[in-house]
Amino acid sequence: MEMLNVVIGVLVGGFVLLFLYLYNSFVLEPIRLRSKLQKQGIGGPLPSFLLGNISEMKKIKLELSSKRTTTTCNTNDKLYDVVSIGHHWPSTIFPHLIQWRVDHGPIFSYAVGNIQFLCITDIELVKEVSLCTSLSLGKPSYLSKNHGPLFGQGIISSSGQIWAHQKKIIAPELYIDKVKGMVELMVNSTNSLIRSWEKKIEDEGGVSDIKVDDDLRSLSADIISKACFGSSYSQGEQIFSKLRTLQKLMSKRTIGIPGIRFIPTMNNIHVWRLEKQINAMILEVVKQRTEAADEKDLLQMIVEGAKACGGIDSPSVGLTHDKFIVDNCKSIYFAGHETTATTASWALLLLAAYPAWQTRVRAEVEEVWKNGSPHANMLRSMKVLTMVIQETLRLYPPGVYVVRNALQDVQFKDILVPKGINIQIPISMMQQDTNLWGPDAQQFNPGRFEHGILGASKFPQAYMPFGIGTRICIGQHMAMTELKVVLSLILSKFCFSVSPAYRHSAAFRLVIESEHGVNLQVRRI
Repeated sequence: MEMLNVVIGVLVGGFVLLFLYLYNSFVLEPIRLRSKLQKQGIGGPLPSFLLGNISEMKKIKLELSSKRTTTTCNTNDKLYDVVSIGHHWPSTIFPHLIQWRVDHGPIFSYAVGNIQFLCITDIELVKEVSLCTSLSLGKPSYLSKNHGPLFGQGIISSSGQIWAHQKKIIAPELYIDKVKGMVELMVNSTNSLIRSWEKKIEDEGGVSDIKVDDDLRSLSADIISKACFGSSYSQGEQIFSKLRTLQKLMSKRTIGIPGIRFIPTMNNIHVWRLEKQINAMILEVVKQRTEAADEKDLLQMIVEGAKACGGIDSPSVGLTHDKFIVDNCKSIYFAGHETTATTASWALLLLAAYPAWQTRVRAEVEEVWKNGSPHANMLRSMKVLTMVIQETLRLYPPGVYVVRNALQDVQFKDILVPKGINIQIPISMMQQDTNLWGPDAQQFNPGRFEHGILGASKFPQAYMPFGIGTRICIGQHMAMTELKVVLSLILSKFCFSVSPAYRHSAAFRLVIESEHGVNLQVRRI
């Protein structure tokens, strides 16, 4: 009897401690954080218990969905009506942020489940955040938890010393001098795609309706595989296919709701199965590569960096050897091919929809190449193409937010951001703000970049497709080089118009991509 009482006492005590922990985490802590912001004059929508502002977000989106129109091609016209492609997609994907900015001003707070956000659209405060080099600002924990199967604690989602260690290993392999050595590889991979399109066009009588985003995704996967991992897309095709499926599944998850990722729903079960398969496949690729490799590449450097894992003094304490390798490989696989392929797809769509710019870029390519083949030095001379890519990234940035978690209290101007708050900067809203970019901010006008990023906006900090500050994308040089090579080669061989099958609608699937794919009518020149 005495033993039973002891067991009951332990269980009751355990439940009490658990209740107090949950009550503090999901009630007291969010109230404390909001109170600290409210005392500084920062308002926002009132959140509900557990769900935060999720219900209100859904309500706002539902109210606007009836007004949403999906523009399509006018099949009666030979030329596509450029006016019918609207670029104001943030108002349909993130209408809650636009609504709350109107209601509460350019700086406001809200909650997704128990995750507290401080949304910043004030350019002066954005500048302050971009200049912060302290490790007190890290990536939010939901990236490594809710999106853990895709990112784990790789360089995309880690913070502090773990991130600094990963950057030290990975960044030098993506410096501009290393990227220049990848150009020939990029050219060869793109030429393979071109040959397949030429055959398809010939077989279909001179013009072919091609869903270019699928092919560009495969191309970009081939390039990142060869450049960084010493293998071809055909060898890692299953990995990329499963990562793509995992990406779509992860985009359906709602962050912030306690324990939702542990519930055995069909979506979660599929995620767990894919994660296990992808991890095993990456480790097999690593094994084959390390056994056969006779020269250093990014994969080899990651493997070397993983050897430091596990020790108490290790900068990556908490990460096992295999997890360090797998998480960083997944991060690079995803960031290195998905974002670049998506941008290339949007760029070709915009050039198809705005044929005058397509003609200008093609003329520049012909002038720079002079019937040759692109090499690293030529790419710097492609000013018009660079302007088109920059404008594409402005209107359709792959990432939707710059997010930083305050690991300690951080002071910005006259605002003290308390520890635990997630600072959120909506990239698309900043890059389409008419106060920063002028009255044509929602129009496709590459000419605004004629004098570079510094001359394109009143505040160059408003342009952030690769992020900001010390956490700016370490692969931006490779991405820009790859985009120039791929687009210039394709434009030298083909001309494009928008297919009647195309439906213009952006979708958020961890990146901003075309909801229904990018269908173009392609002809040989």
